[in-house]
Amino acid sequence: MKKILVTGGLGYIGSHSVVELLNRDYEVVIVDNLSNTKVSVLDGIESITNKKPLFYEVDVCDRKALHQVFAENEIDSVIHFAAFKAVGESVEFPLKYYLNNVGGLLSLLAEMEEFGIKRMVFSSSCTVYGQPKVLPVDETAPIQKAESPYGDTKIQCENILKTLPNFNTISLRYFNPTGAHDSGIIGELPIGVPNNLVPFMTQSAAGLRGDLVVYGEDYNTPDGTCIRDYIHVVDLAEAHVKALELLSKGNIGFEPINIGTGNGASVLEVINKFNIVSDSPVKFSLGSRRAGDIEQVWAKADKAKKLLGWEATRDLENMLTTSWLWQKNIS
Repeated sequence: MKKILVTGGLGYIGSHSVVELLNRDYEVVIVDNLSNTKVSVLDGIESITNKKPLFYEVDVCDRKALHQVFAENEIDSVIHFAAFKAVGESVEFPLKYYLNNVGGLLSLLAEMEEFGIKRMVFSSSCTVYGQPKVLPVDETAPIQKAESPYGDTKIQCENILKTLPNFNTISLRYFNPTGAHDSGIIGELPIGVPNNLVPFMTQSAAGLRGDLVVYGEDYNTPDGTCIRDYIHVVDLAEAHVKALELLSKGNIGFEPINIGTGNGASVLEVINKFNIVSDSPVKFSLGSRRAGDIEQVWAKADKAKKLLGWEATRDLENMLTTSWLWQKNIS
């Protein structure tokens, strides 16, 4: 069987996607530089699937090392996760984000071209929509000026992929991934202080962090806090398998597809729900707005159902319950 290369395959979304691929008998090759994860995730993947994928500790920006991975494996398609993803950090260190996110894609594409590989599932983001004028937002919405360098890297990467002749890309525009595998064996494992709401919240509830700060209480939303479409990471992982199946059927060019639930939840709603499902309610304070954040966004995901035969099946309660199980297992 030809192999699927998964860049960033030991990261949060990557590891869950590798599990789903292995469970469907794909042969997987992982490259990851371990900048935001640990090699022990590989053991977690093996524990769940009873299979151990081939792993290379490689940075996608390192073309020489990446070339060796392609030379040693007959790669059929690529799922590209490897990128920095923190909105706030990207505002503080924009060059770091452009070099890694855009540079890494270019390095990967150059090697794919050399080896004649023309299929990619690209890890994109709803940040390409900025603050949409119409909600829920669908794939026909205009791409807005990015609110952060992180968002701009996703726009630039999509623009690059659109220009490639005889190349097929499904660009999955995620909304807000959260949750963990039902086993509690793998989950979100940010290195250092988490930038996303749920991992900071679970770490705070576990006594590993101070009180949670809610960034902004004066947005034009029912409770004044930001609204996001939270999507379970396992639902998201399953969408990647569906995307590979679609790519295998023929030439599709560049196809953007939203991956979300179609429902929005505010920061305070998420906190309140967590306090219900957990045995350790989180303390929080209200702070000022954070640079790069948008006010509210949630998906129209009809295209995913039509083209991929996919729709989200796990609700916010499940996302928070599995996140808390994962946190307790590693605390």
